[in-house]
Amino acid sequence: MPERFGEQFLHQQDPELHITQPVEHEKERLERKGEEISQKPAEKIADWLELLERTHTGHRDKPEVLERIKQSYHKQYVIKSENIPENYWDLQRRIIVSEGRGGDFEKNEEGKILIPDEVKQQAEQVLISDQEKSLDKWVDYLTSPDADVYPTWAKYWAFISMVKMGKLEKKEDENGNETARFQKRTKDTVSSFPPLNAAALAMTISAIEEKAREKQKPKLKRGNIENKSIKLNDKEFQSLLSTENFSKIYSQFLIEMPEYSTEGLKNIKGEWVKFTQGSSEATIVKSLEGHPLEWCIRNPDTAKSYLQGGDFHLFYSYAKDDEPDNPTVPRIAIRMEGQDKIAEVRGIAADQNFDPYIAPVLDKKLKEFGQEGERYQKASADMKKLTAISEKMEKDQKLAKDDLIFLYEIDGRIDGFGYQKDPRIKEVLSKRNLQEDLPIIFECQSSQIALSKEQITKDTITYIGEWTPEILNLMPENVKYIYEKFPDKKVFWRTIETNSNIKNAKDAEDILEQQRFKIYDYAKEMLKKTIFSGEKQKYKVVSFSVESLGFSNGAKYKDIIAKAKEFGLELCPAELGPQLRLQYKDQPNNEYLRVGMEPIVGSGGCLRVFRLFRDGSELWLGSGDGDPGDVWDADDRFVFVRPRK
Repeated sequence: MPERFGEQFLHQQDPELHITQPVEHEKERLERKGEEISQKPAEKIADWLELLERTHTGHRDKPEVLERIKQSYHKQYVIKSENIPENYWDLQRRIIVSEGRGGDFEKNEEGKILIPDEVKQQAEQVLISDQEKSLDKWVDYLTSPDADVYPTWAKYWAFISMVKMGKLEKKEDENGNETARFQKRTKDTVSSFPPLNAAALAMTISAIEEKAREKQKPKLKRGNIENKSIKLNDKEFQSLLSTENFSKIYSQFLIEMPEYSTEGLKNIKGEWVKFTQGSSEATIVKSLEGHPLEWCIRNPDTAKSYLQGGDFHLFYSYAKDDEPDNPTVPRIAIRMEGQDKIAEVRGIAADQNFDPYIAPVLDKKLKEFGQEGERYQKASADMKKLTAISEKMEKDQKLAKDDLIFLYEIDGRIDGFGYQKDPRIKEVLSKRNLQEDLPIIFECQSSQIALSKEQITKDTITYIGEWTPEILNLMPENVKYIYEKFPDKKVFWRTIETNSNIKNAKDAEDILEQQRFKIYDYAKEMLKKTIFSGEKQKYKVVSFSVESLGFSNGAKYKDIIAKAKEFGLELCPAELGPQLRLQYKDQPNNEYLRVGMEPIVGSGGCLRVFRLFRDGSELWLGSGDGDPGDVWDADDRFVFVRPRK
């Protein structure tokens, strides 16, 4: 009787595996043939695994058989169109904006991009195709002669575990050690299946084979498994192995590979490779296999489409054991429109941001593109500064005032190359002591920072807390900074001096467009009916949410205006709409401010008010409903004028 330690391991992992339909079906088939079948779980599982081995590897000369197997797995494990979550489409909108394509799509009144059905269908096909191809890589490898060295039970364990794994996340534990884990895959997971790394898989299966074999021995005769990790000590490795969890073990070996580890990424020596417009996508796709990338060019169809539209520049660094003429680790992708215009620049960190070490390589490359490259220099500089701050924190060095102002985004947002904020910002902030940082940032005494209305004095410079018109009336004239929550909920509060060169609608539109602001057609119609003073005038303006005005369930526009006046606030002259837009260049992304004003009759006879918002890199002057009966939500924000005292 052969050893069944592997099959026994599967039975312990899943005590009901031997009575599942596939296993029972094979048992019944063998019984019909007159074979004597054992009822022991491990034996039944072994018989079924023999069938799996035959069906998956016994037809290598008939690729159509393997194709049918793949199609079956696609139906079981690949996301269905109806399960694609709404946050995926929100992500697509952010990507569209980050690529500068926001103006190509219609938007609703709140500035949200309306994705056409045909674009959605194309995106769905790419998403599904990406998952199918990443799943196929595992099927191809596990059924190939290269995987014949592994027992069938181990290949099954690896595969059935892998299809439950989602996106790979890397982070540091409390001791500063690099860790990684795969998210749990659900029916609405949009990420590809895990990257296949043959070396990490080999070490995972080797370790679990030894573990499974040892488990069949009497407890007193069991020994520790040889530590195959280069980062974990023996106790840590034995603890990891005791989980018998493929996802945890595989992810540990994965981040120990030079191309995945932080240590490996510190090596920025390598080469740029140019893939010219119209060239085949095969080489670029092949070069990205096995790497945990979010780049859509991993998909052959997408890569082909992009290469038809322009050149691609990819930077590959050397892995630890590579020869100098063999750079293999993808680090930077620059996609061009044609050969001269940069369409996007992406890195390999979360949300396609850049890893902390590669900025010098990018800077040098961007200089080759002249003015095109200059557009990305601020993001590159911000990423270098963020890296420097992270390194200071790791070395327990004191951060200077400029570092803190940058980190808390006091004077402007931190730009990056990904389609979402660099996760290092949140990570570093979580390690800071806000009470100690605030006096440094605002150059004041702790006593000049009020964290409640009771703490407001004539010397208050910074206020952080509940925000209502009553609290505004307590504020001294010299207050500079107001936050409902620090640092991500800053109250719009500033003095505006109108531009006397703007004397009519044409002046306003020309200056806005010269400074690359975007204007909605409705807003252009409003500008034509706006009275401009043509004089320099100063206004102190401040924003309030509908809820802070006393309407926790939202309110009609007429009631919002009436309540603001009741609190002593004044409506904004209509010209403050475009004037505010010109001077509010540091507006946070996805913030929408409505101008509290007498509404203007727009096209179609609808009453409108000006609205300011940022959508990615684009700053917009838009319009919103201003009819007295129009209802606004509690968290909608309006700007009013603070009367002069």
